Parts: sequence; C-alpha cells; structure tokens
Amino acid sequence: MQRNLTMMTDLYQLTMMNGYFVNGTYRHTAVFDVFFRQKGQINYAISAGLGQAVDYIENLKFSGEDIDYLRSLKQFDERFLDYLRSFRFTGDIYSVVEGELVFPNEPTLIVRAPMIEAQFVETAILNIVNHQTLIATKASRIVRAAAGKKVVEFGLRRAQGPDAGIYGARASIIGGCSGTSNVLTGKMFDVDIKGTHSHSWVMSYKTELDAFRAFAEIYPDNCLLLVDTYDSLRSGVPNAITVFKELRAKGHKPVGIRLDSGDIAYLSKKARKMLDEAGFPDAIIFASNDIDENVLQQLNIQGAKTDVYGVGTKLITSEDMPSLGGVYKLAQIERDGKEYPVMKFSDSAEKITNPGFKTLYRIYEKDTGKAFADLIALEGEKLPTPLTLTHETERWKSTTLENYEARKMLVPIYRGGKLVYKCPTLAESVAYREKEMDRFWDEYKRLSNPHVYKVDLSDGLYELKQKLLKKRG
Repeated sequence: MQRNLTMMTDLYQLTMMNGYFVNGTYRHTAVFDVFFRQKGQINYAISAGLGQAVDYIENLKFSGEDIDYLRSLKQFDERFLDYLRSFRFTGDIYSVVEGELVFPNEPTLIVRAPMIEAQFVETAILNIVNHQTLIATKASRIVRAAAGKKVVEFGLRRAQGPDAGIYGARASIIGGCSGTSNVLTGKMFDVDIKGTHSHSWVMSYKTELDAFRAFAEIYPDNCLLLVDTYDSLRSGVPNAITVFKELRAKGHKPVGIRLDSGDIAYLSKKARKMLDEAGFPDAIIFASNDIDENVLQQLNIQGAKTDVYGVGTKLITSEDMPSLGGVYKLAQIERDGKEYPVMKFSDSAEKITNPGFKTLYRIYEKDTGKAFADLIALEGEKLPTPLTLTHETERWKSTTLENYEARKMLVPIYRGGKLVYKCPTLAESVAYREKEMDRFWDEYKRLSNPHVYKVDLSDGLYELKQKLLKKRG
C-alpha cells in the first residue's frame, strides 16, 4: 500500500539528524539492533510487521510541505532542510521473516546505514514491528489455548485506531487466527472474513423468532444465529432450532449458533445437547465474550462444547501486556574511518546490550530436527564442529553438540538502499510459522512457566563483550 509515513517520527530523531549533519558525522556508518526483553510470561514472540516496515522504507521521503513545516519550528539548519529534499534510505537492513519464533535479547532486525538514516528510521520501525509482533504473539497464545478449535479475530471496534485494527488483524492471522471480522483487512491481504448479525438485528424485530426467520430467508446457506439476546436456553436455542428445521425442509443446511454472554461452558454443553437431540449434530457453536488464553484454558477444563471462538478486545489490545517493549540500540559506529563496536552499560545485567555487527543462528539437533538453541554471533564468525553452547553469565553451564544444523535467521531485506527481498504473501507467512512452530518442543511453548529456550553468545561475541566491560572498568 503506497503510504508516506516519513513524518511519523519523534522530534528528537530530527534534532539528532540535524546535529549529525552540522557536525559532519552524518555519513558515518552505524549499526543498530532491534530486540525485545523478557516480559511477564512471554517466553517467545511471533515476528510480524516486516511487510509494513518495507512499505515505510519504500515510501521514505520528505515533501515540500514537510520541509516547510520543519522550517517553521525554527530548530533546524537551512542546509539540513535542503539535504532532506533528496533524503532516501541508502543502507542495509537484515531481518527475521514474518512468522518466525523469536526470543528475548536476540536481534530480530539490524539496520546498517549512514548514521543520519539509521537514526531516523528507529521510531517508525519500532512502532510497526513492536505492535504487530505483540498482537501476533498474543494470537499465538490464544490459538494454542484453543486446543485445535478455530479462533476468529473480532477486535476492530476495540482497537486503538484504524491502523491497529487493520494491521493488528493481519498480525493475528500470522499468529494463528483463521479469519477476521475486518473487511478491509480481508480485502487488503486476502484474509477470510467472518461475521453473523448483532443483537440489534434481533431487537429490531417484534420477536426473536421473526428476526431469525428473516435472517435465514436472506442467508439460507450461511445461517449462524446469535441466540443470547433474551434468554439463550429458553428462547434463543429453541427458536434457532425451529428455524433450522424450516431451513432443512427447504433443502438448506444451517451453520450453527453463537453465544456471546453468560457462562459459556455451561451454556455450550446445554445448547449442544439441545441441538443434537433436535437432529443438528453438525451445527457449530460459536462463542465470544471477553475471551483470552486464560478463559480458554478454563473452558477446556470444564469441557465446553464450543467449536469456534471469536476473540476481540483481549486480543487486539493484548490486554494483559499492552506493549512488547522492543528497543533499538546502537551496536557499532564509525569513527575516523574505522568501525568500532559499542554497547550500553547498566547496573542491571539485563539492560547491558551486545556490541558489534552481528548475526543470529538457530541451532537444530539433526537427530530430532527440533530447535535446540539460538546463537548470537559476530558477522563472519565461523561456527565450529562440535559446537559448545555456553550460558552468557553462568559460564559453567554448557552443552556440546556433535551433530547439528545451523540456520542463519537474519535475511537481507535491503542492500545499499535497494529492496532485495520479496515479501511473502500472508498465507506463506502463516505456513512458515506453522512449520517452525512444529520444530519446537512443547515445553518452550507452554502458556505458563515455559521452559526457558537457550539464547547464547558465540565465543567471539562473548569475548568482545567482556573486553568492552573491562575497558569501561
């Protein structure tokens, strides 16, 4: 989608750009890493947002109106404003693909570009990737909790704005949802769209039965009735059964019913019994009503007789964790014609960054084909055989693999400002996520207290990090 988001940035990105331009360091090469830190129960995330990030870079340019507005702020050198007229991204970007399982502290996107460009793209890239990865991850957790039952994204009305609704719905599909209620997302990304009718449809008729009959007459082969407007078991389901019998007599097959309030476990079991006894064992029970992975786990325990879930607010807003917390940190900078690794220091060990221009490997055991660990290494560093993986801080913890496969996870997206990556279709990203998800043991994917997946540093990166830490001391 052609859309210029160039001015969607923080003011300090522009003031720093102006500073780099004025002091003459704006062409110096810089390397920035995107990664997220451990947060709550999130052990893994599902990468999403690369497609829109590519759209952003492709349309990156300042219009005359943009420059006039910046001039009106009276904060920028006129030579810098003139430079912005021809501003384009000319650097390199490496990223994991959409649908990739990623883990805390590992670089999921790397920008290597002139400092003025690498600095500027931070805000938009984080805005895009943080949000969509967050929603894809939440969707993945909800779909796992659904235990094989389909989940449809229903959150547009509760999303925090149009973009959050559109791209959040897309991200939810990457995370595992089977469809969305969002028609524009369906049109833009060829996503299956779902929907029935609202309570207002039922309330606009004199009786519930009249409303059901009217809906069935218009949609005889797609008749899924919302049964909880007045009383699910005393009127809703019995009236739905009456209409289903009328449809069957005319040669049509009803789809099922939807429950949107009350005790879903209890109501679904009662409704299932009523539908079966009436001769409609294939009629599905679609359930909605503030559902998330925690509710789904309880519904499973209680033996709910549901078939499909519509999940809205708690998915599209990721209600229990409304931000991913991904960051964009400088890892290498050019000074006096040479590139130097740099790192952020902190009294908190988890906030100390990893220096240098890096790459990321996923290590698989050859005998099982399962993912064993991820390894952050310096670009160009060779992996030995056998490979010894060592805990970053607790160095006595190590494992040696004699028989392994290593896959480089960061793929080139841009080289010298040119797009060299063909973005897959949404369906291809979904298929990729499904394939990779199967390559992880279940203990890493548990919703509560998951086993911690190993993300280790290569020997070269570990030694570089220790060298910089000692130099600081």
